[in-house]
Amino acid sequence: MDQFLLIALNGLTLAGVYFLVASGLTLIFGLMRVITMAHGTSYLLGGYLGYVIARETGNWFLGAIGGAILVGVLGLLIHQVLIRRFQDDDMRVALITLGVSLIGTDLMLAVFGGTATQVPVPGDVQVASVSIPFIGPYPLLRLLVLLIAVIVGVALTLFITRTRFGSVVRAGVDDSQMTAATGVNVRVVFAIIFVLGSALAGLAGVVGGTLFPLLPGQDGVYLLYSLVVVIVGGMGSITGAAIGAVLVGLVSQFSLVYAPTYSLVLTFALMVVVLAVRPQGIMGRAV
Repeated sequence: MDQFLLIALNGLTLAGVYFLVASGLTLIFGLMRVITMAHGTSYLLGGYLGYVIARETGNWFLGAIGGAILVGVLGLLIHQVLIRRFQDDDMRVALITLGVSLIGTDLMLAVFGGTATQVPVPGDVQVASVSIPFIGPYPLLRLLVLLIAVIVGVALTLFITRTRFGSVVRAGVDDSQMTAATGVNVRVVFAIIFVLGSALAGLAGVVGGTLFPLLPGQDGVYLLYSLVVVIVGGMGSITGAAIGAVLVGLVSQFSLVYAPTYSLVLTFALMVVVLAVRPQGIMGRAV
């Protein structure tokens, strides 16, 4: 039982990282229907930028904020310069963002090298632990990552469902022409959403880079897992992304312990089963 609870808690903390990455993709891909293949690159770049800022300043929070803001600004440039004119052409957008991903990956490899790096945190947080019933001492850092994911999830849900801007976003997604006819600049709204989604990927890179080493190739891994989370949870649903992240995190951790050979297979089998039972995802809307 102790081992079961420990694996479950590890799965939840891993789900927190997956959710932070997938929440940005939920906004860009799920709401805007923009197929971006550079989301994993945004994650890795955010981690590297956060690493540099945290190392130079000695402040992890500055690293997290700086990584998110810088990646968000880069996302705005990519959207305005490369994507905006072709936003309704899925194939072109996918190819453009794939090119951005390949270029970004090579540039990061040239600048940061292939050595594993981790975003530094204060030493007392790194070694601190919390005593949890039936589990024992558990790293405080993992619990903080889970807390950050919960805060971001609640804030995003309130932003999309309870604010006027969130209403404009939902209206623009459902019928952009009618929304524009009411005087709303839909292009500006979509640009803001793209910036927010990119910034969330950058934040996820800093948070994930605090728990796990940053390495070349992780951009593709996190892009793949975030796509699985969004598809399982349902397109455009923050709650669905949270549910999908929890399922993917738990399946990944339990299979890694009890069936390590089939860990990756079982994770994707989860997506297949969900789509077979509910094609629009757990919280997605039927088309």
